[in-house]
Amino acid sequence: MTVEQQKKYNYWQWRTLIVLMLGYAFYYFVRKNFSVVMPALEAELGITKVQLGLFLTLNGIIYGLSRFANGFLADRFSRRKLMSAGLFLSAAANFFICFSPAMDSFVDVLDTEGKATLALVYVIGSVWVLNGYFQGMGVPPCMSLMAHWIKPQELATKQSVWNASHSIGAGLISVICAFILDHYGYSAWQMCFAVPASIAVVGAFVLLFALKDTPSSVGLPELEDMDDAAASPAEQKKETELTGAAFKRFISRLVFRNPLIWILAVSNFCIYVVRFTILDWGATFLTQYKGMEISHAGSVVAASEIIGGIAGMLIAGWFTDRFMKSRAHRTCLFCTIGATVSFFLFWKTPSDMNWLASVFLCLSSFFVYGPQALLGIAASNQATKHACATANGILGVFGYASTTVSGLGFGYLAQHFGWNSVFMVSVIVGVIGSVVIATMWKAKADGYEKAEEILQEIDRENLR
Repeated sequence: MTVEQQKKYNYWQWRTLIVLMLGYAFYYFVRKNFSVVMPALEAELGITKVQLGLFLTLNGIIYGLSRFANGFLADRFSRRKLMSAGLFLSAAANFFICFSPAMDSFVDVLDTEGKATLALVYVIGSVWVLNGYFQGMGVPPCMSLMAHWIKPQELATKQSVWNASHSIGAGLISVICAFILDHYGYSAWQMCFAVPASIAVVGAFVLLFALKDTPSSVGLPELEDMDDAAASPAEQKKETELTGAAFKRFISRLVFRNPLIWILAVSNFCIYVVRFTILDWGATFLTQYKGMEISHAGSVVAASEIIGGIAGMLIAGWFTDRFMKSRAHRTCLFCTIGATVSFFLFWKTPSDMNWLASVFLCLSSFFVYGPQALLGIAASNQATKHACATANGILGVFGYASTTVSGLGFGYLAQHFGWNSVFMVSVIVGVIGSVVIATMWKAKADGYEKAEEILQEIDRENLR
């Protein structure tokens, strides 16, 4: 690669990374706003914890299935169009929920006391479940784009930088919604859907016009040709194309029949239970179990995301490339143990020591976001750039299947047995996750050597 090409590549690589960070943070604006507004929906509309938990569970299941389905699309079609469409549709779903009480003019969605009838519960729940599908259009394009723009030996560090968008988006929307509810009262819950949706619409157009799908689309060589310094554009190899039966065979060997992908997927299920206990129920159990004000609770959740989460994932990514020789799964083991211990200490902290409880919650997020970022990176490296979105789709299914536990399950436990039962189950799941990821300790850092063997087999068969 010439000096001029290297400069151009560096520009587009960082431009892609920054735009993806911005875009996915906006995805969280129209997704995690629901978690902060749940106490208001319970107080203003009378929606129960079990119903709210059911919304979270169904949303998570549909989200996971959507990530799996859109993983196939992201590996084969335009990633920028897929990602921008998902953000726009998610914003539309939030606008619909915002204005859903206005349906009372046509259908009885509010009773005489202004509480939600079963009809409004169905409407809000159904739209939020549909929003889960739209949200699933976000991660697969990101994973595929980064695998196309970032070399495998740099992926843990740079994808961890991108992964900060989770915490930035969740943290900022926690602050925004907590401010709205604290300043205007719980009756202003609709603003918590309208404001982030408006921002997301702008973000959808930014994604559409600022991203490019591959280096070759801007006249640069693909990653596998980067060392060809003397190659001219005409001499550079085209990106390996896998279509039809060849693509299915490659996916089968490197993803569906790869035991490492399934170990990562089960580990993802466990870490997401702990993560969603904090993220989805944080504002609720901090107010109801620890006795905090909603503004304080929102700030603690935001701090755990922005400070704890971002620091955790950045350090985990750097530590992986610097000390673990890009073996992300090894770092995940240390982080899963740390998250489980920190959350246990948060649980056992006395309610009159909320400052210490806040510290342990931030530490939990610090450790949670290491594997939350690195499990996907490990899957991308094991499946290679040709199938990374599909592999991450499987992790997404398992990760968001965890909402059967963290959503409906924890809503039921909290309502009927109290928050102690929720915390106990979370800690047990964290221990299981540590054991599972430990079985992968000796695995290689990536699957590119295996992928090359498969591609050579496919090429030989095509020549026959």
